[in-house]
Amino acid sequence: MNRMQDIDWRSEIDSASRRLGGRAGHFVRETPLWKLPASAFGVAAPGAEVWLKLEHLQVSGSFKARGMMNRLLANEIPASGVVVASGGNAGIATAAAAQALGVRCEVYLPGVSPEAKRARLRALGADVRVVGEFYPDALAACLARQQESGALLTHAYDQPEVVAGAGTLGVEIERQGGLPDAVLVSVGGGGLIGGLAGWFQQRSRVVALEPATCPTLHAARAAGEPVDVAVGGVAADSLGAKRIGAIAWEITRQHVRDALLLPDDAIRAAQLWLWKEMKLAVEPAAALPLAALQTGAYAPRAGEKVCLIVCGANVDPATLA
Repeated sequence: MNRMQDIDWRSEIDSASRRLGGRAGHFVRETPLWKLPASAFGVAAPGAEVWLKLEHLQVSGSFKARGMMNRLLANEIPASGVVVASGGNAGIATAAAAQALGVRCEVYLPGVSPEAKRARLRALGADVRVVGEFYPDALAACLARQQESGALLTHAYDQPEVVAGAGTLGVEIERQGGLPDAVLVSVGGGGLIGGLAGWFQQRSRVVALEPATCPTLHAARAAGEPVDVAVGGVAADSLGAKRIGAIAWEITRQHVRDALLLPDDAIRAAQLWLWKEMKLAVEPAAALPLAALQTGAYAPRAGEKVCLIVCGANVDPATLA
């Protein structure tokens, strides 16, 4: 049995929740949970509720704040600081955590990362390096730099502390609203779904949602193991990992039955709907759960409580016009 299978994820997530509620309480905020009738979203399911977990209002603009701060607090940080490769959100969260703790931060970004995220990183005092076109290019450069500098490596999604930190979102949902019947989660490298599935396990149905243009989990399931996929499309800046993380792969094999693919046009339509109808300015990755409902890829049962994870807001508002 490998190390990942040995981890008691509910215990690790509970420890992370206590850690983040202590010293980091001013950095990782409790985000709102909206409960609305499914009909408000054009979904015909009598008595069903749709919960929006507004994690895009998190410090640094995404759920990544939880995992990155947990990683930093759980380890000794060397004088060379921390280093991370990211499509943007993990880098922003790491930079914000580093700024809060007064340590140096170096962030490697792919060319696909939007200027809004680069500007945010610079404003947080990070040393920003743009390498290659997609996340794997930035990751390779980041790993080489870590070997050279000895900085603490913060991985965007594939470290136990990062996954456990993301799982604290599940703790918060359950405390605020009780146990949902289903949780719809966007997947890139898998840190968020790993954390949520690690917390909810079989108590709620955790559903993986991926762009058809970045199908890391879907491809791994077809192959029986993590494999590289081509990366592109509207959500590539935040869901553009080349393969599913090892931790997420192990957790989802145990606790996630459904992995659904969504087309870019549906993701974009849901993103614009959230802005026009609810005035929620979110990035494409945050719109996949709503896209799953509005396309019928996920159809709630009558009376079902479905939680949509609205995971990030690092978007150029001009793109929502």
